Amino acid sequence: MARSTVERLMAELGIEGVSRGQRRRTTIPEPAAPRPPDLADRDFTASRPDELWVADMP
Repeated sequence: MARSTVERLMAELGIEGVSRGQRRRTTIPEPAAPRPPDLADRDFTASRPDELWVADMP
């Protein structure tokens, strides 16, 4: 069925699609909380595989 047909039929029946809102933010970081230590010292080179793993922490 064409989109315009669906829109017309829904309008005739007085129904609408679900409107999705913004996602709820469940975790709010504390600005004064201590940051984890930089164990890699910003040196992202590794001399062998699986020596250094790095993740992006918000």
